[in-house]
This record gives sequence, structure tokens and C-alpha cells, in this order.
Amino acid sequence: MTNRGWSRRGFLAWTAGAAALGAAPARKKIVFIADKASHGFAQHECNAGCLLLARLLKENVPCIETVVHRNGWPETPNALDGASAVVLYTNGGAKHPAANHLDELDALMRRGAGLAVLHYGLDAGKGAPGDKFIEWLGGYYEPYWSVNPMWTADFKEIPKHPVTRGVKPFAIYDEWYYHMRFREDMAGVTPLLSAVPPDATRERKFGPHSGNETVLARKGMQEHLAWASERKGGGRGFGFTGSHFHWAWGQDDYRKVVLNGIAWIAKTEVPANGVPSRTPTYEELLENLDKPIPEGWTKEKAADAIRPR
Repeated sequence: MTNRGWSRRGFLAWTAGAAALGAAPARKKIVFIADKASHGFAQHECNAGCLLLARLLKENVPCIETVVHRNGWPETPNALDGASAVVLYTNGGAKHPAANHLDELDALMRRGAGLAVLHYGLDAGKGAPGDKFIEWLGGYYEPYWSVNPMWTADFKEIPKHPVTRGVKPFAIYDEWYYHMRFREDMAGVTPLLSAVPPDATRERKFGPHSGNETVLARKGMQEHLAWASERKGGGRGFGFTGSHFHWAWGQDDYRKVVLNGIAWIAKTEVPANGVPSRTPTYEELLENLDKPIPEGWTKEKAADAIRPR
């Protein structure tokens, strides 16, 4: 191990030595639940996003093993057995695949497993699902309270936390949900990525996703777009409101904070410089997409989709 994080060779050497002393790090099983495509090309690409994140974790954190279930909740009844953490990158609202599996998730959470939820999956729905997300995750997207505009989030200051190790200030255009419903007094919740949304994002027509009086009254105030949480019993949560555009996984700091967050909820030590990963090429980002590539699409258009503006 170095102060810049793990190299795979160094980690394996350390693991071998630790094993001889009876102190090898325990294997961590992370179960990804990805959903069917619900938006346009390279948007809400849950399957491709989970496959990418799972591969990068498996390649760069040798004590982690990953399983990806595609196209909705897994049909096998024992899919979550032995999971140290679950990652939900799914559709939300009335189509949320976890809504009919709250008891299954609750049993796992009570055993101390971690939970990460990305983007639309945070829209669990008010009532029992939302209440459970508050308990497990620390917060969620509540209709008529939270909003979902497209805007450039400029993360000028990054707080110190295991999930932010190696993450530098960055700015990126995405559908950043904000004004999330958090636990009362933010109990056990630590903001990780925060930014001030443009006033125009608060001035949209009032509705279940677009705006409300409380959001409008908060002009100029900072909003929390990613967070870590801890709950009674030792379980951990990680919420991330971005990841509308698949191309965003090519931004190193954006990708790192999510990889760090998933490793952290599985109670894996995050390296000093964060979970390392090589920047995916454009061709790699095209892999496993659910929607076909539109005619005339270019690498430049992909870069422009997430360009700060």
C-alpha cells in the first residue's frame, strides 16, 4: 500500500502477507440491481452503468466481488444472500422495483449491509418506501418536495470523508436532483457533494418534480447532491442524485466518488487516494447500452452532453 492508494500488485502482496498472519481482509459481495432503459439514448443506462461500475470495483479492489442483476429485480429468491452491500440504479416512482421487496431489503439492512442508490432510484415514493429509504439511506427524492432540473453543478469544495478520498473539485452538467428529503436534523447524514443551483432551476412551474414554494424560497442556498449516512446497528448508506447521462462516468472525479461510496458502504477501506480506475474510453462507454446509437452520433456530442454551461 502507498499513500496514493492500492495498486493491484501491492494489494495482493499485502493480502498474502496478512493472510499468513490470519488478518486477510474479508471478501465483500456487492449486488447491483439495474433496471430496464426508460429514457433516450445514453440516458438512465442502468444496465450499462452498473456493469461498468461493477467491473471497475472488481478490477481495482481485489477483496470485492460483484454481481449484476439486469432489467429489474432479480427473479432468483436468494439473489441478495451474503451481500455486504446492495446498489440500486433503477427506475423510480410507481415503477420502482424495490417497492415490492421492502421486507427483503429490510432484513438485509438489519444485518448491517450497506445500501447505495443512484439517480432515479432515489425516487422511492412517499409512504412506506420513502420511510425505509430515510432509515436505510438517510434521504430520498420526495415528489412535491424535491426537484429534478438539468444544470451544471460546480463542486468547489470537497469535504474530508472516506468517500471523498482522491476527489478533486469539479463541475459537470447532469440532471442533479436536489432539495432531497433527509432525516430530521440530518442525523447520521454527511453531505459529500454540495452546490448552489441556478435560480432558474427553482423558478419552474410547480409540480411533483419541477418546483414548489419551499424550493423557490431557497434561492442562492446550497443543496446536497450526494451524501453518506450511518444508521443504528452499523449499516451505511450512500445517495447520489446524478448519473442521468451515461457519459458522465468518463469524468474521473465523478466516477471516483461513486466507486468510493460503494466500497465504503460495503465496509471496505477506501484507499488514501480513492478507488483507482482508468478513465473509460468512448468505445468502452458505448458497451452494453440498451438504446441503439442514433445516426450521426459522435464522440464530440457525447462530450458536449456533460460539458459545464
